[in-house]
Amino acid sequence: MALGKPVVMKPVVILGVFVADTAYRADRQPRMGETILGNSFKLGPGGKGSNQAVAAGKLGADTTFLTRLGVDAFADMARRTWRDAGVKSAVIDTPDSYTGAAYIFVEEGSGNNAIIVSPGAAMLISSADIEANADLIGGAGVFVTQLEQPIDAALRALEIARGAGVTTILNPAPAAKLPDRIYTLCDYLTPNETETEELTGLKVSSVDDARVAAGKLLEKGVGAVIVTLGDKGALLHTRDRSEHVPAISAGPVVETTGAGDAFNGGFAAALSRGVEPLQAVRFACAVAGISVTRPGTAPSMPTLREVEALLDQN
Repeated sequence: MALGKPVVMKPVVILGVFVADTAYRADRQPRMGETILGNSFKLGPGGKGSNQAVAAGKLGADTTFLTRLGVDAFADMARRTWRDAGVKSAVIDTPDSYTGAAYIFVEEGSGNNAIIVSPGAAMLISSADIEANADLIGGAGVFVTQLEQPIDAALRALEIARGAGVTTILNPAPAAKLPDRIYTLCDYLTPNETETEELTGLKVSSVDDARVAAGKLLEKGVGAVIVTLGDKGALLHTRDRSEHVPAISAGPVVETTGAGDAFNGGFAAALSRGVEPLQAVRFACAVAGISVTRPGTAPSMPTLREVEALLDQN
């Protein structure tokens, strides 16, 4: 499914967090007070917003990432990562804090993960920072944010984007309680199963469960809900349609850590090229399907050519 050359590619602006991922692989997690030997360690770039920006940038979208960084070696890693992915940065340097870092445990046998994030300077992103970048946000075609930075900043950014007629995507990760008014600012809400349960109080263990929960989120004022379902794909649910898109496999699963970010970056990139929502979800599933066959988060993001080749095979 080649996307083709867009008539006008709309800019993608992503607000979020960069963290340096410290990834440990072992057969199992240690119990409290226990020390075990790991199988490997890797240091690399991460953070949900940054990963999503890298995904969109590598797919050819005109992408800018808005965040705060410390003035340190991890900040240098961030800038290199974005440059290599073709991502422009709108960074607020914060010398009195530190660039964020994350502990990632990966279970060797399954590729499943557990994560602790310390966002550092990015937790200082304020509504005033958003106001200072209002022209950038309002000039986007697609605006994306998550919940690793303060919710007030995300809320103000969504307000500015919505006021300017920008397509808005909120990836409500990590799971958190949201103010009611944020829902009406979201053209697309993209929770996974756990986040959907947190937002609705409903158990999500099947596509039908996701459909019921998504309906509850529509009642809160969301334009459309996309529930990502891991190896079951994704559900696009609107007031007019409810379509399940199966997962697209690109090979054995190595690590699932960046899959959600790959999906969101891929979805934003597809929308920026004018792709209609259902096909944009399918495209995003292919992006995620490739990412899980590779270790790491940002380093696992595929190119547009790789995604189109996978879609052509399917």
